[in-house]
Amino acid sequence: KSCKTVPFSQQYPNQHVNVGIAEQNALGVAAGLATTGKIPYVTTYAVFGSMRMLEQIRQEVCYTKLNVKIACSHGGFTPANDGASHQGIEDLGLFRTIPNMTIVAPADYDSAFKLVKAAAKYDGPVYLRFTRDAVPSIYSCDDELEIGKAVELNKGNDVTIVCNGDILSKGVLAAQQLEKEGVSVRLIDMHTIKPLDKEAILKAISETKGIVTVEDHNIINGLGSAVAEIVAETGGCKFKRIGIQDQFGESAPYEHLLE
Repeated sequence: KSCKTVPFSQQYPNQHVNVGIAEQNALGVAAGLATTGKIPYVTTYAVFGSMRMLEQIRQEVCYTKLNVKIACSHGGFTPANDGASHQGIEDLGLFRTIPNMTIVAPADYDSAFKLVKAAAKYDGPVYLRFTRDAVPSIYSCDDELEIGKAVELNKGNDVTIVCNGDILSKGVLAAQQLEKEGVSVRLIDMHTIKPLDKEAILKAISETKGIVTVEDHNIINGLGSAVAEIVAETGGCKFKRIGIQDQFGESAPYEHLLE
């Protein structure tokens, strides 16, 4: 119910397998299906998909580079009132360390629609991270998105803001506010965290005065860390990470947690 797969199971009963609360088994079933040429999408909460299934994902899918897609909802702080046990704020960092894993975090309905389809055509393991609640629309159905290619939503030469997922809507608001204050903002949707669009970051380093990353994730080993690695290795620019500090969340409304 929470992952919204019931309508799919009703329309495509022969393409739906419900293993119950047995995420590790779900991943094993998906790996088996992938060996027969199927393209399975495993769906659960981000916190369970990234942690409870982690060993199986590493050993059975990434090590063998099977064509399995792990599509998880409730990423970051979006489970909100469910508390720390359900808030997956470490998932992107965990998957960044595993070879052969591709990581994608769509920002809204239309980008999710396009990237879910792109993942089906992308050879190898893909982790798709979604939110729990509705988010503002940023893209249109005519926009094209490519895995591994960042989107420059706003052109600017003073500062670059890099974000993705549910936080991208906050980035849009921040850019609008800064533009009113006379600050020229380059806003980048880094929807693919791995492989990161290195060229987009190198361009921002050379053409703007600094980079700020914003993420609904622990600042350790997430989007900010991925960008920081490029900044550090190139001798870069002024740089700042905004995100969840190295701590657990708590039960509270989503906006309160972000504050």
